[in-house]
Formats: sequence, structure tokens, C-alpha cells
Amino acid sequence: MSNYPIQKTEAQWRELLGEAHYKILREKGTERPFTGSYNLTFEDGTYCCMGCKNKLFESASKFDSGCGWPSFDQSIAGSVTYIKDTTLGMERTEIVCSNCGGHLGHVFDDGPTKTGQRFCTNSVSVKFIPTKK
Repeated sequence: MSNYPIQKTEAQWRELLGEAHYKILREKGTERPFTGSYNLTFEDGTYCCMGCKNKLFESASKFDSGCGWPSFDQSIAGSVTYIKDTTLGMERTEIVCSNCGGHLGHVFDDGPTKTGQRFCTNSVSVKFIPTKK
């Protein structure tokens, strides 16, 4: 078990999420670039964790980075946890949901906005909730 507020066994996560979401959120997989449903979504709304519905990113922070994954220049304060990732022979910073520990993607210091950050996020890890008008 982990130190996150939402606690479930791996069997419970697998049942709740289904295989595709489980592979990304719980096994730290990555969807192929340019295949995610939110890569080119730019409507007003909020991106929440697919595992626990924790609010992660506001649409105002989203930009088209050209990398093939949804990219944001900042997260909602306290919504993500940063973890050093040395897999694949490189050093990166993994981002996970602070509420359930679900893998979201990685953050890089090469963003084009004033924050200088690019939160490279798997579409499978999040659910977009449009702003009601």
C-alpha cells in the first residue's frame, strides 16, 4: 500500500479502471503519442484524475506542445506529487495524482510559457469535465 489518501488493492484498481487505464495509471505505462483523446482538446474545463476524480489541471493551463500528449504549464496547487524517475536510462520527474498515486506522465522544464514547465500527461490518466455554460 502507499501513503496516498485513496487506498485500494491492485485487484480493486484493476476492476475499477479496466485494463487500458490500469496499465497507465497503476503500472506507469505510456500511451502512444498523438493517439490520446485529449491531445488537441482546448475547450474550457477541468482535467481530473481518471482513478479518483481529483482535480489536476485547468484548461487555461493547457497548450499545444507538439509532443503528442496533452500538455499543461501548471497543475492545480497540491494536486500532483513529483517523483524522481531514472528509468529508461535518463533522469526525469514523474507526476502522480496526490490523492491516489495514479501515474499521469512527466513534467519537463522546457515549456514555452512563463512557468517554463510542460506537464506531459497521458489522456488515459485524466477525464475532462467541460465548464457548464
